[in-house]
Amino acid sequence: MNRCPITYSPCGDNRYSAEGLKLLSTGLVSLKDFEYTAEEQREEAFNRASRMSIQGVQPKLSARLNIKEERFEIVDRGGRYILKPQHQFFPEMPENEDLTMKLAGEIGLEIPLHGLIWSKDNTLTYFIKRFDRKGQNDKVPVEDFAQLAGLTRDTKYDSSMEKVVDLINNYCTFPAVEMPVLFKLVIFNYLIGNDDHHLKNFSIITEEGKVKLSPCYDLLNTTIEYRQPGDEIALPVKGKKKNLTYNTLIKYYGSERCELTAKSIDNVLETISSAVPAWKSLIDSSFLSKGMKKKYLELLEMRLHNLRIV
Repeated sequence: MNRCPITYSPCGDNRYSAEGLKLLSTGLVSLKDFEYTAEEQREEAFNRASRMSIQGVQPKLSARLNIKEERFEIVDRGGRYILKPQHQFFPEMPENEDLTMKLAGEIGLEIPLHGLIWSKDNTLTYFIKRFDRKGQNDKVPVEDFAQLAGLTRDTKYDSSMEKVVDLINNYCTFPAVEMPVLFKLVIFNYLIGNDDHHLKNFSIITEEGKVKLSPCYDLLNTTIEYRQPGDEIALPVKGKKKNLTYNTLIKYYGSERCELTAKSIDNVLETISSAVPAWKSLIDSSFLSKGMKKKYLELLEMRLHNLRIV
């Protein structure tokens, strides 16, 4: 029996479940395989890089969903989705990012519609719906923290998690509302091994006249396959990027820097603790290989123990 790459639920002999297709569109009853191989997608991303309004080291394509023809189409402008194919050097990145985003959703972090789709060479491509677009072509104001700090793509690591707090205090309409969200995201990234959450992976969004943290994006476990053992976080906390402890992340960052009450911190940690069984189930049912699942779970369990969450 097949499993739906959008919902992970059984879908019989079909490629997708009805539930998964309805997430994309209520009028979608089938979805054709994406008409490019992983290699062709990477070539398209390279060739279109100067024309597309999306950037980054990981190959990305702008796309729209053609409901009538039941397929995703690559576009240079106006795409409502970002597609990420298999990476030529780092295995299983689409599967990894999709799983990690689902884990984030389990603890109440805001995440856009996302999932995996089958390509014509039977590889999986990750998709995520853009949250900076509304209607046909209306742009929603979004700025990443590198822009706010006056830094660039080349200097996006030249900061600290303390400065992230300062930026939220300076730009968000209700900083006190955003601090528990920031704290939860920082703890989440540590637990799942995301050591590449730099300034360009934090953003603010303006909606209905209010400025707040944007939905999460670019969340994946970079530690298990893509990095040499070393740093545990992209931006230092209390001057440290590794050997992070309960005192550093919970007491110092949560209590002192984010100025959260003991009750707020306990609520975040309890939410995470309660989600651990669902996390383990998602890891097991994900599209990662058996070996990658094992690495993911072992790292998660080690870091949960380190932060005294379980």
